Amino acid sequence: MAAVVLAIDQGTTNTKALALDAAGGIVARHSVPTPIAYPRPGWVEQSGEAIWRATRDAIDGCLAAQPKGATVAAIGISNQRETVLLWRRSTGETIGPCVTWQCRRSSDRVDALRNPETEEAVEAATGLGLDPLFPAAKIGWLLDAYPEARALAERGDLCAGTIDCWLLFKLTGGAVYATDASNASRTQLFDIRRQEWSEELCALFGLPKSILPRVEDSDADFGAAKAVHGALEGVPVHAMMGDSHAALFGHGVRAPGAVKATYGTGSSLMTLTDAPLRSRSGLSTTIAWRRSGKVAYALEGNISVSAQAAAWMADLMGLPDVATLTDLAAEASGESGVAFVPALAGLGAPWWKDRVRAALTGMSLATTRADVARAALEAIVLQIRDVFVAMERDLGAPLARLSVDGGATRNDLLMQLQADLIGRPVRRTQAPELSALGAGVLAGVASGAMDETRIETMLAGATDEIAPRLDAAARQRKIDVWTAAVNSAIAAAEAH
Repeated sequence: MAAVVLAIDQGTTNTKALALDAAGGIVARHSVPTPIAYPRPGWVEQSGEAIWRATRDAIDGCLAAQPKGATVAAIGISNQRETVLLWRRSTGETIGPCVTWQCRRSSDRVDALRNPETEEAVEAATGLGLDPLFPAAKIGWLLDAYPEARALAERGDLCAGTIDCWLLFKLTGGAVYATDASNASRTQLFDIRRQEWSEELCALFGLPKSILPRVEDSDADFGAAKAVHGALEGVPVHAMMGDSHAALFGHGVRAPGAVKATYGTGSSLMTLTDAPLRSRSGLSTTIAWRRSGKVAYALEGNISVSAQAAAWMADLMGLPDVATLTDLAAEASGESGVAFVPALAGLGAPWWKDRVRAALTGMSLATTRADVARAALEAIVLQIRDVFVAMERDLGAPLARLSVDGGATRNDLLMQLQADLIGRPVRRTQAPELSALGAGVLAGVASGAMDETRIETMLAGATDEIAPRLDAAARQRKIDVWTAAVNSAIAAAEAH
């Protein structure tokens, strides 16, 4: 019987499960939508139980579609990062909602910590600037919002984890409570040089270290699945990585010199570095993965609202989908001077202004719906450009190209705009669901079911390249309009 690897990608809006053969080919897949709630302006939350149900349904659908007689050799998990929840260790009962990575409910807690000495200490230990994106302040908020949580913590009956360790806990029937180094590095509680949870940071954010999971290598044997699906009984979970890290791994990047951008609800640009490089341009230092005890560091820029901006604008304009928005945008000249700043959940890298709100500028009586549609697409790629330029500044060298992945990369106009506005070629992978693929390949390699070199060769050939067409003067005009719009939105937020 043929062996497959089950790759689970728990994303913000969808949970996917893929069955991969020994060559990394997808032989079965299933996707289930994941509900999101917006209870107050700036608040974004999900249900831990709903996420688990969606994961089980995705697994069931995928396994039902896999080739007859196939057996599952290993499981890999990639997950939306910085989303955190609390649950009882003894029963698995959740305490409150999942507070998602986009949520800004902990802004006041973060602002209360802002002073040069604290910000320097936090960034030196974690590689991350103070921002409500990261889970540390969210966990503190949950502990205060649900007083029973602190009582449970005192009794040793509380878990505070990111989505990867929630899924691992559920997959193993509550037997294993662990995370990997890539996800731990995104919590703002993990010292990325010492490779351990920081007592000082836990005290700063008001939470006991005892509620945090143990931290393993990204390709560890995390434990065996139990009572989830007959085909998974006893199958090891052999890889866990944050989705952006898994996408970088899926691109076949194993050494510094290449940068990738993932286009999803938000976006992440990531490039490997030889050592933990301290950014001076609004980026983060993070752990890409840890394999056999060896840490791969990376430089990253996170964008809070990316491809989601196009879906949001399509809905606002009464259009049926992003494809219709794109067709409308193609009718615009591109010289209208209209700019959209998609700060629907604040501005992430390289600005880090969580209280900024979205703005549409430069409109006149001559502005058309097509101009607004085009501004929405340009906003996605201009945010990517800002991070791309910041990355070049930190690295001290120009980047030759941008490798891209994610569902939005199938939008040819969007990818052409991206190449035009960074002035570099865009290399687009033809391999779908790259985050799931990366986690699945890592699990397959770790379990012995896959050959890493063979798969890297396959991935390298599954690309096409989009060359820039826009001249330098036209590009600079676009950048100037965008920069003025961003500065105006920041000024408006700071005035309040």
